[in-house]
Amino acid sequence: MFKLAFRNVMRQRTRSAMTLFAIALGVACFILSGGFVADILHQLREATIHSQLGHLQVYKQGRYASNGSHPFDYLIDDPSVVEHVIAQIKGVAAHARRLDFTGLVSFKRGELPMIGEGIEPDAESKIGSAITMTEGHALRPADKYGVMVGEGLSKALQVHPGDTVNLVLATADGAMNTLPFEVVGVFRTLSREYDARALRITLVAAQELNATSGISTEVILLDDTAKTDATRTALLASLPPGFEIKSWDELASFYTNTAALYRRQFGFLQAIILVMVLLGVSNSMTMTLHERTTEFGVLRALGRKSTDVFALAVVESAMLGALGALAGLAFAVVVALAISAVGIPMPPPPNSESGFVATIRVVPMVLAFGFALGLVATVCGALLPSWRIARMPIVDALSRGI
Repeated sequence: MFKLAFRNVMRQRTRSAMTLFAIALGVACFILSGGFVADILHQLREATIHSQLGHLQVYKQGRYASNGSHPFDYLIDDPSVVEHVIAQIKGVAAHARRLDFTGLVSFKRGELPMIGEGIEPDAESKIGSAITMTEGHALRPADKYGVMVGEGLSKALQVHPGDTVNLVLATADGAMNTLPFEVVGVFRTLSREYDARALRITLVAAQELNATSGISTEVILLDDTAKTDATRTALLASLPPGFEIKSWDELASFYTNTAALYRRQFGFLQAIILVMVLLGVSNSMTMTLHERTTEFGVLRALGRKSTDVFALAVVESAMLGALGALAGLAFAVVVALAISAVGIPMPPPPNSESGFVATIRVVPMVLAFGFALGLVATVCGALLPSWRIARMPIVDALSRGI
């Protein structure tokens, strides 16, 4: 059966080539669109992690649920307890202390509300590698009273590196405090909304400004995003009571919403490709089998059963599907590598000012699904015409050749 099916496929070269082309084109389009979507989501995820959030954030129990109210009640007074546990966990690339605060930033006669972070410059340079400096430079350990200002906040206040701004806030004791800071740089993250209110100063200056020695958060960066859940479980098992851990995907509402938008858009595109593959292959297989009706009638006249004819047509279709899917897979990989070497300029995502260069990722799961799509679509497209031909009376099948 398999030998006869293979000889039929090779004998009907024109028809086989048309069917193979339809299968290969559909499979290649599906794989390329899947790799494109995978790259966009990967870049968006990593930019989110490496601009603000890290992979994991450790808080004092209850801080996340408080939604920012009474922040001084949820400070970590002794960060060394957390850092001792982190040091024993494998896969941690960096960790940093942060102190979050809110207040007002003023420049000349302008005054705006701000969201501030006290950071450790050296550690944050690893965690925030996706932050873009549009003016000046990032905070350095020597910039004790330096400040990095978000791009939107910088435009609103019309400040630039070298200007001096004043930060005003209520301390942990409820008293008002203010300190002058020199603008050392203007930064841009993935979120336009965050940049419109954010600024960063050194942790030492933030603790002085807030009159506290505690921190709000211990941020953890891993060497592999896939280790996030396992590392979180290990930390929870090792930390003493009184702490909670949030992963990047729980904190990244911007990523979640944008990823959902891209998945809906490209999911619709992939659905269209899937329908085109099914219709194209089904039409090609129907035409091919219909033209060979007399041939199948001769087989029946020579003593072959209708089930044999049906099985032969299905096996031929499976061979064509496998060959076409392999051809489409190989073509897609070559095209993906060629396009990735050049890159695809993309506009900024929603709520962002930064565009990016997309590539087409070669994803094993997408390759496997694309191959299965070509094979299954071809077999399914051949089932109905094969069944009809196998059930056709021998005389009617032979009369088609007269």
